[in-house]
Amino acid sequence: MEKSKVFFTDLRTVPGRDMLTKLEHLVRRAGIADIDFSGKFTAVKIHFGEPGNLAYIRPNYAARIIDVIRSLGGKPFLTDSNTLYSGGRSNAVDHLDAAMENGFNRIGAHADVIIADGLKGTDYREIPCGGALCPSPKIGAAIADADIVISMNHFKGHEQSGFGGALKNLGMGSASVGGKLELHSSSQPCIDESNCIGCRICEKYCRHDAVSVSGGKASIDYTKCVGCGQCVAVCQKSAAVVKDYDTSEALNRKIAEYALAVVKGKPSFHISFIMNVSPNCDCWNHNDAAIVPDLGIAASFDPVALDCACADLVKAAPGLTGNVISDRDGACGHACSGHHAGEDKFRLVHPDTNWEAGVEYGEAIGLGCRSYELIKVS
Repeated sequence: MEKSKVFFTDLRTVPGRDMLTKLEHLVRRAGIADIDFSGKFTAVKIHFGEPGNLAYIRPNYAARIIDVIRSLGGKPFLTDSNTLYSGGRSNAVDHLDAAMENGFNRIGAHADVIIADGLKGTDYREIPCGGALCPSPKIGAAIADADIVISMNHFKGHEQSGFGGALKNLGMGSASVGGKLELHSSSQPCIDESNCIGCRICEKYCRHDAVSVSGGKASIDYTKCVGCGQCVAVCQKSAAVVKDYDTSEALNRKIAEYALAVVKGKPSFHISFIMNVSPNCDCWNHNDAAIVPDLGIAASFDPVALDCACADLVKAAPGLTGNVISDRDGACGHACSGHHAGEDKFRLVHPDTNWEAGVEYGEAIGLGCRSYELIKVS
């Protein structure tokens, strides 16, 4: 199998060549202009940052990519889907507020924001892909209906998948709320009665008449429930919730199937920012100290190769101190000399995860190739 090309630029700058200029040079060198953008709706898939978490990609970078797309004739918009949990981005109103607060607007990022799966996470398209785990992924409608998908990925750790990069941003991030339930859980949702206020919104939106409210509390008839996740999507009180979380291996394989559905039949291009490599997901309302120094930006048409390259760069880098890894080293009495250069930092942070399962499966289903050539761009 021919190696995929991954282009990489470090964070060194000189007068007249700032990081935004380097970013544009990187993506043009990587071939973004080979895509026919003329008149095409282009979804720029990005995480807008959970309120309180400051590790998100700066909107200045998004603005430069938006400008590049427009210069090539595209019609770009910034997008993300709502979250499964009840937080600052679980519905389109709060999600838009979070995006605007963090600078993702026409002033800061040069484009408008469209929440991909609508007001309550129920606006999606099922895209049949024949996957063994998720035969018809539920993808946010604005992303599914776009002609082109560009992903801008913050590369960092994740407590369930090991790390979050291109595959997770595409697969998990583009899934509707019901899709996120399918990704996370191996079973149907359940009702946490201590949080239920009997508002009946879950009953109203259940398409299968599986949810009913009696005595001021909701309940689920599992002979009718199909596990679509709409009750979880519309509940704003954390009463309809995930019952059981799937294994890391299964989660990563499902994410790969969802990512394949996102890019199926359309051009795509992917950019990963190996900066603020925090140990946990950006969906938390805080970000812990980075585990490695800021390394640079990578870009590729192949999201599998891109994730592998970013993981290898983080692995090769010396670890920083003053974070969760060095805390554990100190607790165990280990010396910090060299601080884990060459080791898998994500496995150190989350030993029960298996990120390799995702890229291996992604390659097996034709999403991309794990073998890559890293091409450095000044």
